[in-house]
Amino acid sequence: MVHTLDAIETSPPPAVVAMVNHAIVLMSSIALVIASFVLTYSVASRYFLHFSTDWQDELSVFLIVGAVFMSSASIQARRGHVAIEAIVGLLPPGVNYVRQIMVDGASFLFCAFFAWKSWLLLAEAWTENFHSGSTWAPPLWIPYSLMTVGMTLLGLQLLMQILVALAPRRQPE
Repeated sequence: MVHTLDAIETSPPPAVVAMVNHAIVLMSSIALVIASFVLTYSVASRYFLHFSTDWQDELSVFLIVGAVFMSSASIQARRGHVAIEAIVGLLPPGVNYVRQIMVDGASFLFCAFFAWKSWLLLAEAWTENFHSGSTWAPPLWIPYSLMTVGMTLLGLQLLMQILVALAPRRQPE
């Protein structure tokens, strides 16, 4: 299937970025599989053994949230996020180019603000030694660090895409 976004919006990332993205996606995939096993164990233990634990829901949320935030930059590198292709197909290439830079710019500003606030939240959780309210009580710097790193990587990915789009293109000789 050919997408109208392909020619305009995607370019292969540098090799180091591609390797980091691949490693993060692999770890995120493993985290999702572990979360599915933990939740399956939770359901089975409640149904068959008639006991419940309170750690499995929190661990699963940590794993899923970490996987989502950490893999977001890799998905953005492939332009895999939800897009409205009908609009893209209707616009001329020049307008589409400007639209994409504006969308990336707005997304970058949001992600930069989110990352900044996440860094502040992470620092507070670390220095104040925040823990969750459950009886398991894991330290909150763990999920906050995944959120912080994920949003920082997403912001950097967006910035890189903006810079690539704005860079002067050399004409083939």
